[in-house]
Amino acid sequence: MGASRRSSGLFAVKDHERLVADTKASEEGGLKRAVGALDLTALGVGAVIGTGIFVIIGEGIGMAGPSVVLSFILAAVTCVFSALCYAELASSIPVSGSAYTYAYATLGELVAWIIGWDLILEYGVSVAGVAVAWGGNLNAFLDSTFGFALPEAIANPPEEGGKFNLPAVAIVAAVAFLLVRGVRETAKANFIMVFIKLAILAFFIIVAFATAFSTDNLSPFAPSGFDGMVNAAALIFFAYIGFDAVSTGAEEAREPKRDLPIAIIGSLALCTVVYILVSIAAVGSLPADQLKGSEAPLAKVLDEGAGITWAASLLAFGALIAITSVMITILYGQTRILFAMARDGLMPRGIARVSPRTGTPARLTIGLAFFIGALAAFVPLKEITELVNIGTLFAFLLVNIGVVVLRVTHPDMERPFKVPLANLPVPLFPIIGSILIVYLMTRLPGTTWWRFGIWLALGFAIYFFYGRNHSLLQRAKRS
Repeated sequence: MGASRRSSGLFAVKDHERLVADTKASEEGGLKRAVGALDLTALGVGAVIGTGIFVIIGEGIGMAGPSVVLSFILAAVTCVFSALCYAELASSIPVSGSAYTYAYATLGELVAWIIGWDLILEYGVSVAGVAVAWGGNLNAFLDSTFGFALPEAIANPPEEGGKFNLPAVAIVAAVAFLLVRGVRETAKANFIMVFIKLAILAFFIIVAFATAFSTDNLSPFAPSGFDGMVNAAALIFFAYIGFDAVSTGAEEAREPKRDLPIAIIGSLALCTVVYILVSIAAVGSLPADQLKGSEAPLAKVLDEGAGITWAASLLAFGALIAITSVMITILYGQTRILFAMARDGLMPRGIARVSPRTGTPARLTIGLAFFIGALAAFVPLKEITELVNIGTLFAFLLVNIGVVVLRVTHPDMERPFKVPLANLPVPLFPIIGSILIVYLMTRLPGTTWWRFGIWLALGFAIYFFYGRNHSLLQRAKRS
């Protein structure tokens, strides 16, 4: 089949069949197909369950009181529409690159470049920010368990009095080393970490329900009314981000058309159940006034509600494990997105070379680790991490739109998984998903929008000066 049905100009589309064919003929070498549905589901859970559930629930309770339970459900419903769209596109176009690749197949090269550029920011800043959080949790664990902490100069980010954040750099290097070794080894390590953090959260749920839960703590259920619940849901939404990283592993899945939808939807469903049970256990074990704004609400429940004095150590350890698995999945996702962009010629193709020994883009992974490590060690991250939120929502929006476009441009293409009610004249789920995402984007602060605009303007400049001239699709049309 030809390059695309719209084959000219900045919005040239790379046909889904060509996308799949190019992965097999790539001179950079192919990624190793070595993971199944369970491994991919664990990657999704690893990316979603991080410090959010250990910390953000305290902020949510401050906004919504016990009705934060409904906030978790509302946030999950918002994510479900996008998750279903990711599942449909991932099964139909089983190629590395996630939203970047889907945009290339539906909305054209320029939009694909912009979403790829957006994902570079989202994933890169996210990994750096998570690395900084890992360093902070390491100190909390050392302090609560052994009674000492690392010196401030080497343990804190620059905005908190540090000079060089050594723990953050160390964990970035360790995760990069694991990723370079191979996707199978990465999946095994992540699976163990996911099991540990789920076991710690299960321990919290069981102990809280068995020793401290009282329905009296659930009243008043919604002290701030519906607005408080919705505002908490908008905050909590970002505790669900990460399931989309599963789709970046399309070329390393043994049966991508079957495994990717299972992993995307399965990881979101599992995380939702865990979040709801944790939130019910928390608000039912201590009054909301005692939990709101707490930096360690789960530890507080076990300490003050259940009388477990070593709770802080357990939860700090759980947070360390949770953050590490988040870093593994997000850095993995970023390397695969850049790999896809480089293979298409929009980035220097040399960085997409696959190691014949490990079957991974080792050169790209090591280069990214140096960049992210430097960001985590020296750069104040507090404000630019807000860009992760808008970047994620932007990617979700284009994936929802991409499902609608493909239904029009390729109505007869094979779709191993379809969003529910797919045969309606109007694709209802992607439209609902788009509306919900736009609503959440309008709630972001203005500073986030103009910083995002500057980043996109830089991306446009790089595309017009480099990407357009080196794009394999554009070169094929010119020859």
